[in-house]
Amino acid sequence: MTSAYLTDAERWQAVMSHDPQADGAFFYAVRTTGVFCRPSCASRQPKRENVRFFNTVEEASEAGYRTCKRCQPGNLPRDLALVERARAVLDAHLQQRLTLAELSAAVHLSPFHLQRLFTRVVGVSPRQYQAAQRGKTLRDALQAGANVTRASADAGFASASRLYDAAPAELGMAPAAFRRQGAGQTVHYALASTTLGWMLIAATGQGICQIAFGEDPGALVDALRTQFARADLRVDSERLAPYIGQVNAYLHGSRQRFTLPLDVPATAFQRRVWDALQQIPYGEIRSYSEIASVIGRPRAVRAVASACAANPVALAIPCHRVKQKGGALAGYRWGLARKAALLAAEVGGSAVVLPLVLSQELQKPQELQEPQKPQEPQEPQESQESQESQESQESQEPQESQESQESQEPQKPQKPQKPQKPQKPQKPQKPQKPQKPQKPQKPQTQPQVDDLA
Repeated sequence: MTSAYLTDAERWQAVMSHDPQADGAFFYAVRTTGVFCRPSCASRQPKRENVRFFNTVEEASEAGYRTCKRCQPGNLPRDLALVERARAVLDAHLQQRLTLAELSAAVHLSPFHLQRLFTRVVGVSPRQYQAAQRGKTLRDALQAGANVTRASADAGFASASRLYDAAPAELGMAPAAFRRQGAGQTVHYALASTTLGWMLIAATGQGICQIAFGEDPGALVDALRTQFARADLRVDSERLAPYIGQVNAYLHGSRQRFTLPLDVPATAFQRRVWDALQQIPYGEIRSYSEIASVIGRPRAVRAVASACAANPVALAIPCHRVKQKGGALAGYRWGLARKAALLAAEVGGSAVVLPLVLSQELQKPQELQEPQKPQEPQEPQESQESQESQESQESQEPQESQESQESQEPQKPQKPQKPQKPQKPQKPQKPQKPQKPQKPQKPQTQPQVDDLA
C-alpha cells in the first residue's frame, strides 16, 4: 500500500500539473533561484535536474531556500497546517500504532474532522499513511542488509505475525525472500505484447515466479531487477514460449485453465487464499468476504484483500475474479482497466479487449468505410453525363465551325466564348430523368410490326 506523493516521480508529476491537492503534502525548491514553492505554484516550470523536494517548510528553510513571494508556502492555510502537524506526529511515532483518537488529541481536532481533512489533503487516511511509512522503513532496512527481526522492530511491527500479514502487500513476497533478493538463483524472463499490454513472464528452475502486465516494458524489467537484485537474470524467450502461448490462448478466449508450474513464496495464510482463488470457476466472481468464509476466516476480509494484492502471478492465480461485496471492482495490482476487461471477457466467453488497444479497434471501422463506396455505379452515370456533355459540345463545335466559316476571321475568337452555355445543362438531375431505359424500348416494337407487315 502506498501513499500519495511519497516518491519523487509522483511529486514531480504533481509539480508539472500544478496539482492543488498536493499543497501541504510536500514542497519543491529550485537550485538555480534558491526559492521553494508549493506544488500548485503558478511560476514558470523549472527543469527537473534543478528541483529538490522537502516534506516540510522547516526542512526547505534549513537547506537554505527562501519562500516564494508568489505562492507563499510558509503561510499555509489552517487546514494544511493541521495536516502537517498530524503527519509530523505520525512520523515521530512510527514504531507505535496511534489510534485516530490519540492522533486527534495530539493535533487538537475531532477524530471525524481529522479523518476527512487528512484524507482530502494527503489522499489516504492517517492509518494508511502510517502503514505506508512503515512499509518504506521496512524496505529500506532490508535492502540495507538488516535482518528481518531488526527491520521489523525498526518499522514498528509489534510482532512477527503482524509483519508477515502486512509485509507481502508492501514487499510482494516474504520478508526473508525480499532481503535475499534472489541470491543464488537464476531467473529467466521474456517480454511479449498482448491484448492486455506488455507482459513480462519470469521463471526459476522450479516454476514461474512472476507474470506482470504494464504499458512500459522497460518498467517491467526494472521492477523485476529490483525484486531479484542479486539473482542472475537472463532473457530466454524460447524457454518461456510455451507459457506465453498459454497466456495468449487464454486472452483470445480459447483456453480457460492454466497448467503452469508456480514458484511463488507465500505465507500459510496467503497459500490458503491463493488456493481458494484457483478454485473459482472460469466466468464466475466471488467477494472478499466469500473467500474469507471459504478458508474458515470470515472476519479476515482485509487480510484476504492483502493476499490478493500480493499475488505476483497474474491470471495463473485469478485474483481478478474477486470483487467487493457491493459489486465494486476494488483494487487490482495491474490496474482496474485490466481487471474489468478480464471479467467482461470471462463472463461473455470472448477474447479480452482492453482500452489500451481501443485506438486500433477504432481504426477498423475506418478501414471498413473505404469499401463502402457503393457510389461506384454512379461513375458510369457521370461518364454518361460527361459523354452527353461531350457529344453536345462536339455537336456544337461543328456548328460553330460552320458559323466561323461563314463569318469573318476576326470574329472567331469572340463567338467561341459562348461554350459556357453548355455548362448550364451539367445539372445531374435533368439527364438522370431520361435515363429510364424502359420507355424508349416501347418504340422498338413498332419496327417489328413493320417488318411483319
